[in-house]
Amino acid sequence: MIVALDHVQLAAPEGSEARLRSFYVDVLGMTEIPKPPVLAARGGCWFAAGGVQLHLGIERDFRPARKAHPGLRVDAIEAYARRLTDAGAEVVWDDNLPGHLRFYATDPVGNRLEFLEPSPDAATRKPV
Repeated sequence: MIVALDHVQLAAPEGSEARLRSFYVDVLGMTEIPKPPVLAARGGCWFAAGGVQLHLGIERDFRPARKAHPGLRVDAIEAYARRLTDAGAEVVWDDNLPGHLRFYATDPVGNRLEFLEPSPDAATRKPV
């Protein structure tokens, strides 16, 4: 029986760990969690926030996930979007999910990320 989602893995190119740390820790506010030594030797980095873990593994023939993506639930979504745009990320709002405000952005290596917040008045409330 499945009881929870343990983590989501995204791929990243070799040598991108510093950019990933800067984005996931400094911009998104996640905490880096140590990889087990046997896995750390492969490169990449792991992050966590709010019970969610994102693992970024190194892939030699890397291609960013442009359709597949994690959906990350946030509080105060408009402020969170400003945080990303202030850091230079492009934020693309999407109002096609009833009962939610949401936007998409990409990480520094091009992986698609979805950010959403439940909002009962989402149909009449437009993000600023």
